[in-house]
Amino acid sequence: MHRLLVEPSLLDAQTVVPPQDAARHLKVLRPKPGEEIELFDGQGRTRVFKWCATDGTLTDPGAVTPHPAPAELLTLFACVTKGSRWDWTIEKAVELGVSRIVPVISARCIVRLAPDEREAKAERWRRVAEDAARQSDAVWLPEILAPVDFPAALALVNTCRRVFVGALAQPAPPPLLKAIDAALAADAADASGGLGLFVGPEGDFTPEELASLLEIATPASFGPTILRAETAAIFGLSVLAACRH
Repeated sequence: MHRLLVEPSLLDAQTVVPPQDAARHLKVLRPKPGEEIELFDGQGRTRVFKWCATDGTLTDPGAVTPHPAPAELLTLFACVTKGSRWDWTIEKAVELGVSRIVPVISARCIVRLAPDEREAKAERWRRVAEDAARQSDAVWLPEILAPVDFPAALALVNTCRRVFVGALAQPAPPPLLKAIDAALAADAADASGGLGLFVGPEGDFTPEELASLLEIATPASFGPTILRAETAAIFGLSVLAACRH
């Protein structure tokens, strides 16, 4: 079934005139008269309409279906990588059910963004996330922040109950799965705040950044090999998402 992301108010209408972006998408899809199309608002609600080819509207809606939010919020803190690698990271993070993405500009990031460029970049990344949600049957869109510098990211880490970071620390940290299991057992009495994953840049953290991060985050091993930044992000999110459900 084709899916379109719309504003929440449109989901409550009995007849929907598709907004410009959705109308362009429908033109490409070429639905047949009477074909069912699912609208979703990115906030956990969906509704199935039928395509009326004569006037280009969506009519004859079914009931609005609410979908519960994940029991455990999941935040990805990730240092911004180059070009298509970053878009790919956002896309896969959406597929894995991430709740929030915090793009980070650290000392060794290859990508450098001036403060006045950051919101525009975030808007483009939100469109990447919307496309990923539409294609993957996701019903909740993650919050995607404008890129923040490393010190500001540390402040946001404190909004999570527990954040894991792949780090070469002494003593050697446990594998990520064991670190998560131990943390969830320790936090059983307080499940608020959600979980997070912090992934460094291509050039890794500076010693000072890593030291400050390990004061508030939980170190974990991501395996015996060195993972590329985008690989580490998806590996870590996959393990966390599996533990969350």
